[in-house]
Amino acid sequence: MNGTSGDESKVSEYIIGKISGYCEYKVDPLGSIIAFKRGKKTPDKKVMISAHMDEVGFIITNITDDGYLKFNSVGGISYGAVLDREIIVNGVKGVIGTKAVHQLSADEKNTLPDFSELYIDIGAASREEAESVVSAGDFAYFAGDYSDFGNGFVKSKALDDRIGCMLMIEIIRSELEYDAYFCFNVQEEIGLRGAACTSFCVQSDISVVLEATTAADLCGIQGADRCCVLGGGPVVSFMDGRTVYDRDLYNLAFETAKKNNINIQTKTLIAGGNDAGAIQSSGRGSRVLAISLPCRYIHSAASVVKKSDIDETRALLCALLTKLYD
Repeated sequence: MNGTSGDESKVSEYIIGKISGYCEYKVDPLGSIIAFKRGKKTPDKKVMISAHMDEVGFIITNITDDGYLKFNSVGGISYGAVLDREIIVNGVKGVIGTKAVHQLSADEKNTLPDFSELYIDIGAASREEAESVVSAGDFAYFAGDYSDFGNGFVKSKALDDRIGCMLMIEIIRSELEYDAYFCFNVQEEIGLRGAACTSFCVQSDISVVLEATTAADLCGIQGADRCCVLGGGPVVSFMDGRTVYDRDLYNLAFETAKKNNINIQTKTLIAGGNDAGAIQSSGRGSRVLAISLPCRYIHSAASVVKKSDIDETRALLCALLTKLYD
């Protein structure tokens, strides 16, 4: 399922199909879903859980006379993650191409090309043939199919942040002790735009952001530079590039994990950001906590997570939810 920033409608339709009948919901003017799930009790505090629906991708900027598609990224994608990748645009398969190694100069062999030097090859022989299926402004996506491999690992595109959306759907379809709000946000990858709107609408006292975050547990990387590791459980941040997280909520997450024998880890680098950056300062402000899934090769066609981390994240969220109202 495809849904880059500004093109999340198919993801939204899928989510609505899953939560309809289990909660009240509305779609705001930007396209985010704001859901309200009634629990057994109506609390004094307003609690919101959020995740974003969009993924990184590409937008077509021009079509050349010989039928190639010029493009740029939507969201943060490194040049190295796109070379020779299969993509999908309007249901048509293509390949992101550049010069073959035999055609590169000595200098070019030691540098990554800029997006302006790349193109998408859909097998068209002319501008007219390409324009029969693609127009400037259309979105293109990694063709990164889901697959299992190794000892409990999963590979797919868009694991950031469809797993967060999945966990929210599960909670909405369950029985809750207290009323809660759930926001499926658009346009996180291009500036946290959806979250700025939904959090202003909900005005929550406490907000929990479900995310994926960069795991650098790779060969040759040691200590804090690994940031977080697959198999270590959910990642709870104390600070990132956009947010200083609520210290009491941070401590509560670790205390709850310990009491319930749930693996948990902290993010050992202050980097990146997520919807908490917009939620924290929206309206009258909100206390925020981020619970992230460790993810290798994030923002690529082959992001990798471990199933045990998904299970541990689910367990922590369920154990933590009622404690947020204390």
